[in-house]
Amino acid sequence: MDSQTPVMKIRGLTKHYGGVRALTGANFSLAAGEHAAIVGDNGAGKSTFVRLITGAEQPNSGEILLDAQRVNFASPLDARDQGIETVYQTLALAEDLDVPANIFLGREKVLLKLGPLSILDHKAMREESVSMLATTGVKIQDMSETLRGMSGGQRQCVAIARAAGFAKKLIILDEPTAALGVQETARVEEIIKGLKLRGVPLIIISHNLRQVFELSDRIWVFRQGRIIASVLTSSSNPEQIVGLITGAVNPDDVPGATELIKDIALFH
Repeated sequence: MDSQTPVMKIRGLTKHYGGVRALTGANFSLAAGEHAAIVGDNGAGKSTFVRLITGAEQPNSGEILLDAQRVNFASPLDARDQGIETVYQTLALAEDLDVPANIFLGREKVLLKLGPLSILDHKAMREESVSMLATTGVKIQDMSETLRGMSGGQRQCVAIARAAGFAKKLIILDEPTAALGVQETARVEEIIKGLKLRGVPLIIISHNLRQVFELSDRIWVFRQGRIIASVLTSSSNPEQIVGLITGAVNPDDVPGATELIKDIALFH
C-alpha cells in the first residue's frame, strides 16, 4: 500500500437516533504513522463516531475506507479482524485472570482443541505476552499476578500493550488516562510516544488538552454532532482549540485549520 494512502478515510459518516442527530456528515482521515486527537464537549458526537468506526453501531449513511478499501463492520469483532484495536475506558479486562490470560482473552492459543475442554497453550501465551509488553515498554514484575492486585496505571498499560500487539492497522484509545494519577498518566503517555516512534497509527479521544498537544500530530474538533475542523497541532494552541470547541472561534480564524463544514449557525 502506498505510504501516501490514508490508513483510514471517512466520508459523510452520519448517525441519527430518531430525531436526534448524533453525528452528521463526518469527514476524517488518518495518515500512516499519524497520531490524531479527537476533542469536543460531551454530546459533541465523539463517542458515536468511535462506535461507528469500530463496528459497535452502524451508520445511517457514509463510508469507511481502510487502506483505500471500503469496509462495513457488523460488529467490533469485524473491526478487530481488520486490524483495529480499541482500548475503552472500561479496559475490558478480567480482574481475576493474570496478564497473559488477559492479553489473549478471546484469542487463546490451544494445544488441543476439545471444545469447552480444550487445553490451552499457557507457555506460548506467556512468551508472546512478555514480548508484547517488552515491545511497548510495559514492565510487569509478576506475570502470574491477577489484575485485581494491580494499579489502574498497570491495568491501562496491559490493555494498551494488548492492543499494540494485535493491531495491524491502528489503535484507538478512549480517554486513556482519565482515572489515573500523575505518575501513572506519565507512564501511559510514554508508551503512546513509543507507539509513535514505531509508526503505529493512533486515534486518541481526550479532554486533556495538555495531553492532546503533547501526543498528537493533528486535532479533530467535534461540535454539535459534526466535525467542524481539522487542525495541525504544531500550528495551533489550546486557546484556539477551546474556542473551536465552544463555538467562540471560527475555523477560518485558525491558521493551519481545514474547515470541514460551512454552517455559520454553529458559531453563534
